Amino acid sequence: MTPTPTPTVSLREVRDGDLAAFWEHATDPGAQHMAAMTRGHHYDRSAFDTHWAKVRSDPAVTVRTILADGEAAGHVAVYGPPEEREVTYTVGRPYWGRGVATAALRALLVLEPARPLYGFAAADNTGSVRVLEKCGFLVTGSVREYARARGEEIEFVRLVLPAPAEGP
Repeated sequence: MTPTPTPTVSLREVRDGDLAAFWEHATDPGAQHMAAMTRGHHYDRSAFDTHWAKVRSDPAVTVRTILADGEAAGHVAVYGPPEEREVTYTVGRPYWGRGVATAALRALLVLEPARPLYGFAAADNTGSVRVLEKCGFLVTGSVREYARARGEEIEFVRLVLPAPAEGP
């Protein structure tokens, strides 16, 4: 079987038309299981629309649509207070394992110079942990928390992209 080629990945500002794809990704049961940490807006379209209106109007949030060969494949963002900035990303299932999330996060890191940055992932979501590690994040610990999408407490890993070391 011929492997699926890696698509060309780019980022752009979120457009209203992207939200339908984001909703599809947010409500995919397999994606919810992998992410594990879901919120109310992952289950209710009205709450989803309210969430995205808030995200898009918050000047402290850097959010972009991920394009893979020109198609809306997901989103990537940085949010939170200056000392606790966190990355998040979601890509649709057709793009899993194709380098899309890694390329998108790398592109976002160019737009967001603040360091350190933090990331969290379900410990068994090896794909997401690997994306963060490929982008320079280091695992710094773990915590057990309730995962709504799984209906149980699971282990999450915390990662950090540290500030560059200062020269001599």
